[in-house]
This record gives sequence, C-alpha cells and structure tokens, in this order.
Amino acid sequence: MAKQPIIVVLGPTASGKTALAVELAKLYNGEVISADSMQIYKGMDILTAKPTEEEKQGIKHHLMDFLEPETDFSVADYVKLANIAVDDISRRGKIPILTGGTGLYINSLIDNIKFDDTTGDKEYRERLLAIANEKGNRYLWERLLEVDEETALSVHENNISRVIRALEVFEKTGERLSEHKKSSRLEESRFEPAMIGLTFSDRQMLYDRINKRVDAMIDDGLVNEAKEIYYSRNLNTAHQAIGYKELIPYFSGQASLEDCIEKIKMETRRYAKRQLTWFRRDKRINWIEVDKYENIEDILEKVKKYIAICIKM
Repeated sequence: MAKQPIIVVLGPTASGKTALAVELAKLYNGEVISADSMQIYKGMDILTAKPTEEEKQGIKHHLMDFLEPETDFSVADYVKLANIAVDDISRRGKIPILTGGTGLYINSLIDNIKFDDTTGDKEYRERLLAIANEKGNRYLWERLLEVDEETALSVHENNISRVIRALEVFEKTGERLSEHKKSSRLEESRFEPAMIGLTFSDRQMLYDRINKRVDAMIDDGLVNEAKEIYYSRNLNTAHQAIGYKELIPYFSGQASLEDCIEKIKMETRRYAKRQLTWFRRDKRINWIEVDKYENIEDILEKVKKYIAICIKM
C-alpha cells in the first residue's frame, strides 16, 4: 500500500514556520495541521503566538484553538486526532502539512509510536508535585535530565505534567520514557514525509527575532490576556506556556513588568535552544538556514527541491 505523503515544517519558535507552511499549502493544495502543544487551547492566542486569520491567508488549520485550558491532553490524544485530520485532508484530495515546534508531537505521529497503558501511581505523582511546589519546576526537570536526557530536552520545565509522567514511567518500569517510545514503534510508519527544518546560521539573529516577537506580543495585549487567565482560569495547563508563569510575579506585586518581560525573552530563547537540540537528532530533516535567503520566495524554491526528492505527488 502506498504511504501517505506529508510535508513537515518544523523548527524553533519565531523561525517563520507558519508563513512557510501557508505558502506550501497554497502551492501544493494543502491544509495545515498544528503540532504545537499550547496552540490547542482556547483563550491563549497571544500567549501561544497563534496565527491570525490574516496570516492563515484562507488556509484551513487543524488542531488549533479547540480545547479549554483546564482540559488534560496527552501525546496519545494528539496522535489520534492528528491521524484523523490527515485522513480528512487526504480524503478531500489535499496534502497535509504538519507544522510546529513540539518535537514529541511530530515524532510520535510520523514514527507511529504506540503508547503504553501503564497504570499511573497517583501517590507518587502527588509527591513529585509537592516537590515541584516546594523547590520549583526546574528542580524536577533537572531530576528528569539526570535519568532521561532525551525526554527532558523535549519537555519545557513548566510542562510539569509531562515531566512528572516521564519520571513516573522511569520509577515504575526502570525504563526511560525515550527508550520505551523507541521500542514501541511496532508497526512501520504510514507516512512518506518531507521534513523541512528552519534554522539560522547566526543564532543571535534567531534570538533577536524572539526578542522582537515578545515585544510585539506585549504591544498586542499579552499582559491582559495572561491576567485574564491568572484570575479566572485553572492554572494547571496555562502554567506550562512561556509568557504566563513569568508574569505571575508582576500580577502578585513581587516584580516589575520590565523584569518579567526580560524573563519571558530569556526563557523563550532557552526553549528555542532546546527545540534545536531535539530536532538536530533527526537525520531526515532537511535544514534551511533562513538568514541566508533574501525572501520567502527564495526559501520556497529550495524547499520545493527537497519535497520533490522526498515524496511523490
């Protein structure tokens, strides 16, 4: 049976993934499937840098803005819904274009990773959560880094539920979650992917883009959006998004807004570095150094050549 062609546009935050994905969708008669673990939630538009309707240019985007922030959502849930979206797009004669920076989502879908039904240990999870509350999320994330570096690099320290889950799997089975996922690829992937990664030859250029994006988000109303979440929402999910946790000291009167904004920029730069570290391990990715091109049209010409080599359409 012929495999399903799929175009994947990945890379760190603020690298231009959305713009490229939209152009490819117009070129190949495609629709976009988001691979962003925070853009799935409603009411967090600025916080998660969701594309505006203008930026979407009429291209349909799937798995974006459909869950309340209080709702739990696992990688297994994502893979299930993403496969449904792929089938829907393909059935209508279009090409699915997977786009985002959540490496675990992308690899789990493309590599057909199966998820275990290991019974959770509620008492153990509650102990870890208490440790995080006492010593901070980063303390728990560094604990995961010691036992499972690969998984830790794929998870932001504020995504405390996934950090705890990975530690729980290691505690109960003695096996790292990253190893379990590798051994769980029991069936061959259904996909024929063309994987395009966006990066920069000059890392500082990426960091400058991140800083400018944060400034633009502040101008667009990030503080008010985060304040609305702070006062009216369950914090468990929203707490994972960079740009929210860093503003809490401002809301509680413990830090200035300027200091909190600088912290958002720093944490976003760190996150981009972790994203690149995760993606660099996948040798299937064809990398485009964005800063070496004059405009998106030149990037498109390069990407079209990669796609022609990788998949048959």
